[in-house]
Amino acid sequence: MSQESNTAPAPKRGVPLWAQIIVWVGLLGLLGLLAGGLVKAKNPILTVGSSVPDFTLPLFTGYEYNNGLEVKLSDLSGKVVVVNFWASWCQPCASEAADVEAAWNSYQESGKVVFLGVDYVDTEPEAREYMSRFKLSYPNGPDMGTRISQIFNRNLGVPETYVIDQQGILRYTQIGPFQSVAEIQAIIDPILAGR
Repeated sequence: MSQESNTAPAPKRGVPLWAQIIVWVGLLGLLGLLAGGLVKAKNPILTVGSSVPDFTLPLFTGYEYNNGLEVKLSDLSGKVVVVNFWASWCQPCASEAADVEAAWNSYQESGKVVFLGVDYVDTEPEAREYMSRFKLSYPNGPDMGTRISQIFNRNLGVPETYVIDQQGILRYTQIGPFQSVAEIQAIIDPILAGR
C-alpha cells in the first residue's frame, strides 16, 4: 500500500535580498564603466596630428594677453601656441620655469608665437608667488575645474607642454620638464618655418 503525503510541496523561495543587491550594484557598476568609455570615445586622447578643440583660458590679472582677462585658442589662429601646464607645488615645473620664460622672451617680439601658462590644481596665492619668483611674463591663468587639462586628456602630471601649429594642429607633446631654452626652440623653429 502506498502512502500518499498530505503535505504540499514547499513553495519555491526567491533570490535572497542580499543577492539581488549585489546583482544590481554590479549592473550599475558595469553601466558606469560603459558610460565612462563613451565619454572617452567622445573626447579621445589628443595625439600629435590631431586638431585641438577650442578652449578659453581665464587669465590672472597682470598676466593678460593683449590686455584681455581671457584668451581663446581660436583667437590665436595663425600663431604657434605653446600650452604649458604647471603648478606651484611641482618641483620639476620649477626646474624648467626659467627656460620657458627665456624661450617666451626670444619669440615675444615677433608676435608669431604665444605661450600660455595653465596653472593646474593650485591656489591663486601660491600660483602668484610662483609666477613672481620665476619672473614669468607670458599669459598665465588657472585651469578652473580642470576644463583645459581634460581637453588634452592629460593625466600624467605636471609639467606637460603641448605645441600647437598655426592651423590648430597639435605638433608636439612634452611630458616632463624641458632641459634648456635650445630644446624648446628646436621644437618651435621648424614649425615656424613650415616644417
